[in-house]
Amino acid sequence: MTGTLYGVGVGPGDPDLMTVLADRLIRNARVIAYPAPENGASFARSIARNSIQPETVEIPIRIPMQVDRFPVQEIYDEASQKVSEHLLQGDDVVALCQGDPFFYGSFMYLFERLKDRFSVRLVPGVSSMTACAAAALRPLCAQSESLFVLPATLADAELSDRMSRGGALAIVKVGRHLPRIRELLRRLGRESGAVFVAHASLPGQTVAPLADAPEAAPYFSMILVPGIDPYAAS
Repeated sequence: MTGTLYGVGVGPGDPDLMTVLADRLIRNARVIAYPAPENGASFARSIARNSIQPETVEIPIRIPMQVDRFPVQEIYDEASQKVSEHLLQGDDVVALCQGDPFFYGSFMYLFERLKDRFSVRLVPGVSSMTACAAAALRPLCAQSESLFVLPATLADAELSDRMSRGGALAIVKVGRHLPRIRELLRRLGRESGAVFVAHASLPGQTVAPLADAPEAAPYFSMILVPGIDPYAAS
């Protein structure tokens, strides 16, 4: 009998936003895996730290933060091999993922490599997008309105094209791209009503109109752009 791989979303940062199921699986886990920077602590692990038992075997997946030094294939090939060794021994492995595993989640790299060989279960988590909407007290969309999720890493031409189509926008992975995104929205006449949110649900949470957002934004930040007025009469 082989073990089961659990992809567990631990939410956006506040440990209180972890689900009851996530907490139970982490507390009972014999083996956990989680993404971590090349140097320093893992954000996903820090969210779940109070649920991790001292005897739990830990597999940190060390990922260089510089894009040009990110050999995704090699890093996750090696991590998948380590995880599979425990699964083959019959141990379940709980893979932590900040936010939700299937919303820009790092767990997808393990899932793709192991899903055909082992049983896999997903535990959804509160996503960064819904956490930012809650922090900003801003409905994401309403009625028959469309919502577009756009990575700030896209090229200007592609971002401008998608922004110009209307609908509500959630622009993720803002970070160093903030000045560029703000200028694109200004040119398209969509800056008004846009909200900047950083570190949603954490003690250092920042919520501000986009026009008042700082020039330097952390990676864990998002811009929410309204579409139609969600309170307008239907």
